Amino acid sequence: MTPGWVRGGKMMWLGVLLAFLLCSSLEGQENSLTINSVHMVILPELVVSNGENLTLQCIVDISTNLRVQPQHRMLFYKDDVLFHNVTTTESTESFPIPHARVYNAGMYKCRVILDNKKERATSEYQVWVKGVPQPRVTLDKKEAIEGGVVLVNCSVPEERPPIHFTIEKFELNVKDGKQKREKTSHYQNFVTLEFPVEEQDKVIYFQCQASIVSGIHVETSEASKSDLVTVTESFSTPKFHISPEGQITEGDQLLIKCTIQVTHLTQAYPEIIIQKDKQIVANNQHSSEAVYSVMALVEHHGNYTCKVEASRISKTSSIMVNVTELFAKPQLESSAHHLDQGESLSLWCSIPGNPAANYSIQKGDMVVSQTQNFTTVASEWDSGIYSCIAGIGKVVKKSNLVQVAVCEMLSKPRIFHDSSSEVIKGQTIQISCQSVNGTSPISYQLLKAGSLLETQYKDSNKPAIFKDKPTKNVAYQCIADNCHSHTEMASEVLQVKVIAPVDEVKLSFLLNEVVESGKSIELQCSVNEASGPITYKFYRGEESKPFYQTFSNHTQAVWRKAEASKEQEGQYHCIAYNRANLPTLAPRSNALTVRVFFAPWKKGLIAVVIIAAIIAALIFAAKCYVLRKAKAKQMPVEMSRPAVPLLNSNNEKLMSDPGAEANRHYGYNDDVGNHAVKSINENKEPLTLDVEYTEVEVASPEPHRGLEAKGTETVYSEIRKTDPDFLENRYSRTEGSLDSV
Repeated sequence: MTPGWVRGGKMMWLGVLLAFLLCSSLEGQENSLTINSVHMVILPELVVSNGENLTLQCIVDISTNLRVQPQHRMLFYKDDVLFHNVTTTESTESFPIPHARVYNAGMYKCRVILDNKKERATSEYQVWVKGVPQPRVTLDKKEAIEGGVVLVNCSVPEERPPIHFTIEKFELNVKDGKQKREKTSHYQNFVTLEFPVEEQDKVIYFQCQASIVSGIHVETSEASKSDLVTVTESFSTPKFHISPEGQITEGDQLLIKCTIQVTHLTQAYPEIIIQKDKQIVANNQHSSEAVYSVMALVEHHGNYTCKVEASRISKTSSIMVNVTELFAKPQLESSAHHLDQGESLSLWCSIPGNPAANYSIQKGDMVVSQTQNFTTVASEWDSGIYSCIAGIGKVVKKSNLVQVAVCEMLSKPRIFHDSSSEVIKGQTIQISCQSVNGTSPISYQLLKAGSLLETQYKDSNKPAIFKDKPTKNVAYQCIADNCHSHTEMASEVLQVKVIAPVDEVKLSFLLNEVVESGKSIELQCSVNEASGPITYKFYRGEESKPFYQTFSNHTQAVWRKAEASKEQEGQYHCIAYNRANLPTLAPRSNALTVRVFFAPWKKGLIAVVIIAAIIAALIFAAKCYVLRKAKAKQMPVEMSRPAVPLLNSNNEKLMSDPGAEANRHYGYNDDVGNHAVKSINENKEPLTLDVEYTEVEVASPEPHRGLEAKGTETVYSEIRKTDPDFLENRYSRTEGSLDSV
């Protein structure tokens, strides 16, 4: 091992040790970073010319406790939109923009982000790019024909849209432009516009300018010129040829011809039009000439124009044609323009100077006279338009037009309406007025109760229809008039009866609402001014059927109850309707309440009767109670009595007690006496004694025969069983009693 290698190895180990010691010392400290400043530099300056190079520099000053420069991010923005992003340890970062254009102008800034925690941005810098490159202009042709078009393309390849283009058309050696068009291209950096080639164009060219908005400024380029375009005529200016030459007199054959020359480049003939004033008299689309031929009359005198049209090209020329008049236009006159039927109508025709001519008078197209004059008794059929025809040789002229109106007298107008249904108040009716004969137009006036209601005009003899809404009986009359001199015609008077419906019903008391029993109740059902007959129905409470119904031509009906009782108390209402109402929709009146009270003497009589009835009921109840009590005590004895008779078989009869017989006549039963005896015995004898019953027949007189006739009754006696001595004593008492009877 050489000493140099050993020396080198020691140095290496020494460097490693120093690095280790340095790292150990750094590990004990935290990294500290801060951005001192950030600013931006625009080179060469903030305002540059279009096409000049531009450089953006972002410069940052960072402090750190590290020995090496830390990494950081630099972000470039234009109009707040990020366009460049770089991570670096350098303090300066550049972004070049070669050949700056208008679209590169804007607000620039730079932002630095350190350790993803700290950041700082520069202020904004306004960069302007002045000027726009000169546009390029191209044409689709260098030779054009009149009526054709030239396509002009204008572009600025270096710039971005939107770009506003202005293209102007110029004539060679003419300072002012002939046509100017503008268009903004929002999505492309060029435009293509179409320019027509006009009649006056000879040699033309085009200029183009481009404008771009940059912030609040507008940058405009210099104008660019296109190549020259040579224009070829498609057809010549039209020319007139008039025959005959020289003076033209009415009756001559007039020939007007218009001709053009067409170039070989024209694919189709243009249209040739000959006009007199604004009226087209001849035209042609299939050759190079148009002809107008006519026998000359004075109305053919005037100015003629020849117009040739093809697509966008129009060429014209004019000429004056003079025609000498042979004779003046005939004049037609009438004795009257408006006359009544039956009057005389005269028409006559004349020519100034009275030359020899042929005449005829026409009504419309129908000849009514072959002479200068026409006379007739006017009828409605003579109404119309008349004219006169006069001729000398070939020249025939028509006179002025004369309007003649013959008026037929109106017939008496007829007035009528639909009488099949009645007229209801408030409803619309139609009244017709018609004059069957007479000349129209006809004016109709409708009078209502002598006053003018409405006026109508009819152009025929059809009826005039008027509408009205009468509210009461009314009279109508119609007045008709037309052009006739006779006074207006009046119709008969039409009487219209109006049915007024029931629309309000009221129920009222004719007497008091509180009625004494036995006195009269009177209710009145009244309506408005309705037409009769009217049906009145009276109801009590909510009953579905009326308790009283009547028919009347009056506007009220009365229901009367002569002697009121408590049964008539309650609520009452009524309905009323006539033929103008539907019964199901008949109006209902208000409700009234009737109260019935008793007279004082009736109340006392009722009280006496009630008290007497109560007393009688109490007496009857007491009597029934006593009888029921007595009978209830006797019934157990009778049910336990033996069937052995008390008397022997010889049927000995006992005489009944006269008092008992007398009681029987007053309706008393013997059983009552038996029960009484039984009650006494029960009080005297022990309850444990045995009782036997003996049947005894007793003769009793019949009530209808008095004392002579006698009947037989059975009487039961009770025998109580005790000791023998008592029984013997009992029998002895019984026998003694029978013997005594």
